[in-house]
Amino acid sequence: MKPAEKAALLLERLRTKYPDARYELNWSTPYELLVATILAAQCTDERVNKVTAVVFPKYPGPQAIADADTAELEEDLKPTGFFKQKTKTVQAMSRALLADFNGEVPRTIEELVKLPGVARKTANVVLNTAFDIASGVIVDTHVARVSQRLGLTKHDKPEAIEQDLMKLVPQDAWTFFGPATVLHGRYTCVAKKPKCDECLVKDICPRIGV
Repeated sequence: MKPAEKAALLLERLRTKYPDARYELNWSTPYELLVATILAAQCTDERVNKVTAVVFPKYPGPQAIADADTAELEEDLKPTGFFKQKTKTVQAMSRALLADFNGEVPRTIEELVKLPGVARKTANVVLNTAFDIASGVIVDTHVARVSQRLGLTKHDKPEAIEQDLMKLVPQDAWTFFGPATVLHGRYTCVAKKPKCDECLVKDICPRIGV
């Protein structure tokens, strides 16, 4: 079966299993989603959600984070790991957002990736999730793993995987495909001991690397 046919079947079955698929970070504004996505690097969404439940009310918006006492903010972000670097990144991103975009999260990938700490994956999360803009396909570790095992890509770098997926998945499905595939990778096609017997594409998956 060709990659395009596999991608079409995966999409169809994801729609059945996860009709309301959403990225699992909690947020109430595009800015909060941007911060949460940066904090989620090498940290579970569950833990980030616990931290942001305290942090977002304490620092409402980019000005508050830009002006925050760095040591205090570090302490608040500590549970997410790599907290010194993450504090530095969210403060630098917030200051750039205020200086270059009046504190408003931009709606193009070209503008978003100019912000400190924002690469394509983070930009796609914000654009796909907060604005429903099909800027590209979210490629995190889960999406990468599912795509590689299914034979939709031979690449390792997220940008290259994304380019392959953008050719295989219709653009009007990009904003659904990313979050739904994240869920599939998080709960079924897991890194160790994937639940192949429960998999929605077990009949077409070559299980590459499993």
